[in-house]
Amino acid sequence: MPHFEHVYETAGPELAVIAINTGFNDSIDDVRAYRRQLGIKMPIVLDDGQLGGAFNLRVTPQHIVIGREGRILYVGHLADARLDAALAAVQAPPGVGAADAPAGTSAQTSATVRHYAVGDRLPQQSPRTIDGRRFRFRVPADPRRIVLVFLSPWCESYLATTRPAVSANCSRMREQVSELAGEGRARWLGIASGLWATPDDLRDYRNKYGVSIPLSLDESGALFRAFNVNQVPAALIADGNGRILRTIAGDDVERPAALRTAIEAP
Repeated sequence: MPHFEHVYETAGPELAVIAINTGFNDSIDDVRAYRRQLGIKMPIVLDDGQLGGAFNLRVTPQHIVIGREGRILYVGHLADARLDAALAAVQAPPGVGAADAPAGTSAQTSATVRHYAVGDRLPQQSPRTIDGRRFRFRVPADPRRIVLVFLSPWCESYLATTRPAVSANCSRMREQVSELAGEGRARWLGIASGLWATPDDLRDYRNKYGVSIPLSLDESGALFRAFNVNQVPAALIADGNGRILRTIAGDDVERPAALRTAIEAP
């Protein structure tokens, strides 16, 4: 971040520097507090997931250098000599040095994502679990409710000291899911965010906590965006016909009966 802020403070008229918050488990107030804490002066925008999807975001920070014509010249993760070279090249006069910008990882354009809310039916989709199986959202022959649990494998451990309330909610949701899943009243799928996580991370999470429900890694973030989920933990409950009945997130997670009530309600 100091490197990023320095680039902003020293950039001339040929370079616009913009910070993008992923919008994942962050509110506007969180972003403002962070900005004050670090003394950041550059403009900051809050992503709704579309930019992260378009740029194939997997880790932060991610640096994207874009030329005058709108062409992406560099995508990288480290504040190093390659980033500095890309910044120097993009600020050169038109037609000078642009070809020398170091190539980074190509960004991918995301297709338009349909969003699903309470009252909609789950899509005809079958995410692949980390065990290689397919979990069908809609199974006409099975009248049980469907519960999609949105999580991150690092939530309980990584956030334990920096954001203990969020970490506690992740633990609480996992414990509730473990208890309810054993009763067999619903079909369950844990959907893990692809930010800062790999399939091996998700397997380690399953082994560490003894998670019994099937788990799928949403590497592109498409499922999180489709169901308008921008925080963990969260849960979505649908009936046996795939119609979404309720979502549980935020303060609802702190009420132990919320998830059970949503599953058992007529």
